[in-house]
Amino acid sequence: MTRMTLVAASAAFLVLGAAGASAAPGAAMIVHKDPNCGCCGAWIDHVRAAGFAVEVRDTTRMDEIKAALGVPDDLLSCHTAEVGGYVLEGHVPVSAIEAVLAQRPGVVGVAVPGMPMGSPGMDAPGMVAEPYEVVLFAENDVRHPLGTFVGAQRADR
Repeated sequence: MTRMTLVAASAAFLVLGAAGASAAPGAAMIVHKDPNCGCCGAWIDHVRAAGFAVEVRDTTRMDEIKAALGVPDDLLSCHTAEVGGYVLEGHVPVSAIEAVLAQRPGVVGVAVPGMPMGSPGMDAPGMVAEPYEVVLFAENDVRHPLGTFVGAQRADR
């Protein structure tokens, strides 16, 4: 994939937003997570509530899974999922997942690096959510930010 293709796909995503909300219901998702991770379970609840059919695979070999799926080191988070031919790294909000599945950009996946407070699965009553970036990533370290989110919602529109 060329940088120009990624930029074009990202521009389409930004213009169309989450127009593909119908892409999620029933979509099969595999989530790889450490068996002791609590926030991973909360994120799984977030995607299940949106209609994804989730298969959870507890493992202590997360580093190997992330490497095999092509997740760049600087985008790592606690769990890694697979859906519709894409890799999801970390606390990706449902609206970003739905848009990627609907628009099918030529990328490896989408990530929320780290564990931003207030992102889906990292939220709690009374907590002030911090803004965070959702990033498309492709081979050869090509990436482009999809947008800034607060909680599960786009904040940069």
